[in-house]
Amino acid sequence: MLKWLIPSRYAPSVLALDPSGLVADGIRGLILDLDNTMVAWNAPGPTEPVRQWVGRVRDMGVRMCIVSNNFSSRTQAIGRALNVPVVAAAVKPIPWGFRRAMALMGTQAQSTALIGDQVFTDILGGNLLGVRTILVEPLSTQEFPTTRLIRRLERLVRARVVQLATRRQ
Repeated sequence: MLKWLIPSRYAPSVLALDPSGLVADGIRGLILDLDNTMVAWNAPGPTEPVRQWVGRVRDMGVRMCIVSNNFSSRTQAIGRALNVPVVAAAVKPIPWGFRRAMALMGTQAQSTALIGDQVFTDILGGNLLGVRTILVEPLSTQEFPTTRLIRRLERLVRARVVQLATRRQ
C-alpha cells in the first residue's frame, strides 16, 4: 500500500521546481493541484512569483492544467488569471479528472507529472494513473474542513514518503 503513496519526487514548493529541469526529465504536461499547491487555501488569486513560474513553464513548451476537488467560481477565476485550463470537482484521488487534464493537454502518462500537496488525493491519484508525482509542502495551514481530517491520517505517513521520495532523487 505504501508504494502508491510515495511521490516520484519531493520539493518544498512549485517555485523550487526548475522548469528546464522538468523538460530535461521528459515532462511535457503538468497537472497542478490548486489549493495549498498553487495558491494558499481560499486565496483569491495567485501570487506574482507563481504567475512568473507558470510563465517560465509555458515558455519551455510545457502544457498545464489545474485539477481541483474545489468547484467554486474562484477555481475557474484562478485558472483564467494563470491562463491555464481547469478541471474542477475532480473527486481526487479517482483518476478521471487527471485523465481529463491529460486529454486537454494532449499528453500521455509517461510525459506528464502531477504536482500536489496531499498524499492521499494528489499523490495517490497520480500514482494510480501512472504519471510522475511531485509532493510539495502546503502553502497554508488553513484548509477545507474535510481536508483537515485527511491531514490527520496523512501525518502518519508523510515524513516516511518524503524520506523515500528524497532517496529516489
